[in-house]
Amino acid sequence: MTSQAQRIIEGPALAAPLPRMTVPDFIRTRLRQRPDVVALVDGTSGREMTSAALDHAIGRFAAGLAAHGFGPGSVLLLFAPNSIEWPIAALGAMAAGGVVSGANPMYGAADLAHQMRDANAHFVFTAAPLLATAQEAAAQAGGATIVVLGEAGDALDFASLMACADAEPSPATDPDALAALPYSSGTTGVAKGVMLTHATIVANVSQYLEAYDLKQDDVTLAFLPMFHIFGFTIITLSGLAAGCKIVTVPRFEPEGFLRAIQTHRVTRLGVVPPVMQFLAMHPLVDKFDLTSLRIIGCGAAPLGAAVERKVAERLNCQVLQGFGMTESSGCVTVSRTLHIRSGSSGQLLPGTQARMVDPATGADAAPGQPGELWFRGPQAFKGYLNQAAATAATITADGWVRTGDLGTIDEDGFLTITDRLKELIKVKGFQVAPAELEALLFTHPQVADAAVIGRADERAGELPVAYVVARGALDPAALKAWVAERVVAYKALGDVVLCEAIPKTAAGKILRRVLRQQDAELTRG
Repeated sequence: MTSQAQRIIEGPALAAPLPRMTVPDFIRTRLRQRPDVVALVDGTSGREMTSAALDHAIGRFAAGLAAHGFGPGSVLLLFAPNSIEWPIAALGAMAAGGVVSGANPMYGAADLAHQMRDANAHFVFTAAPLLATAQEAAAQAGGATIVVLGEAGDALDFASLMACADAEPSPATDPDALAALPYSSGTTGVAKGVMLTHATIVANVSQYLEAYDLKQDDVTLAFLPMFHIFGFTIITLSGLAAGCKIVTVPRFEPEGFLRAIQTHRVTRLGVVPPVMQFLAMHPLVDKFDLTSLRIIGCGAAPLGAAVERKVAERLNCQVLQGFGMTESSGCVTVSRTLHIRSGSSGQLLPGTQARMVDPATGADAAPGQPGELWFRGPQAFKGYLNQAAATAATITADGWVRTGDLGTIDEDGFLTITDRLKELIKVKGFQVAPAELEALLFTHPQVADAAVIGRADERAGELPVAYVVARGALDPAALKAWVAERVVAYKALGDVVLCEAIPKTAAGKILRRVLRQQDAELTRG
């Protein structure tokens, strides 16, 4: 249905009122309904945890944290790869009244310290191989209590914390209190803390489960990083709420990924476009029995219909897409299993509204015509932490969230994302801010001027490419290596192109559109 005033596209009505409870209460209520069912499996060792054991572990972690001074308003930064213990730590910290903030385990100490300071995180959960980085970051950020999974040295051992015999804390349970602070670049600039409340996260899980029919006999693979909103809300929390068995693996490694699907008979798989490309093309896929797969859902970046169809044919399963962002607590649209349109990101979740707005005029686009996607719903974030200007630029006075993504919604309500209004580059589902790389390039003594754009790449989606005006002699390969030493892997430059000048407006703004045209001609040539 469309409003004549603003062309508001409406998702289906919610089937039931949204629960008014905290995230851990919501998940634990579901766990207690099926105590003997296996909830989590370590994909490498095969170690299993039942719903009852998970519920107990959440309470013990909450009690252990509280015994060390963690309480309402405290922030736990999770700096670790996926494991059974990751959701225990996240839900346990929330159960103690605190806030969780996932950090990329590929971060160096400087990036980690920045997030710790910005989020005001004085507690860190990490794994033994990352302890030195966490300790260095904590020192830079002013100190923290570090909980370590594995050999802890002088830090607090996860097992000893879990052995705490204190009563579980009983903090106030306000659904509108802050629950999570994932970091995202949003529509502009460098990473900012995205304020998600218990209510927004519970709403999004509930909306998703209404639209996407997860079943209790489904087995899902949690290889997408849990610090990312896709891996946390859509895979982990939704899987636990639905009663699925969740198999965790630390990261994507081709052979281990395929072996986990085969060994644990995974039925539903959430992936990003580079993994979909792998499933479509890599010969290794044929060496494993993947016949258990029924549905593969892709998100984090648009995926072409041709790749979608190739995977569906090769694996003989349904392939579909959805659209979401950190600022939506996870998800805005999803393809229902009986209503799949190749190349589309599906239809709006229940209780969600959308508009397609012409960014040049501010007028609503006609059905099927391109515009910037705006959405509104109970899953919308509450703003960026300590970033009033960025919040005002993203959330309108009447609650619409500007996504920065361009696309169309047709007469049947199917969303197709075609481009991005924002300048951010998406590399394997991660957002890279050109301004951040440009600022780094400007610190190099042989760089006189620079601009960074995204170049399409079959495996990564996009790669950052730097156009550089050199000061004296400059070796592009050496500059690439210099940048790679100073950034997390997905921010590394895919190419350096030397040029005589960076195209700019009279006001000095980089004309990225012109650079993209030049780059397209260069790559075609």
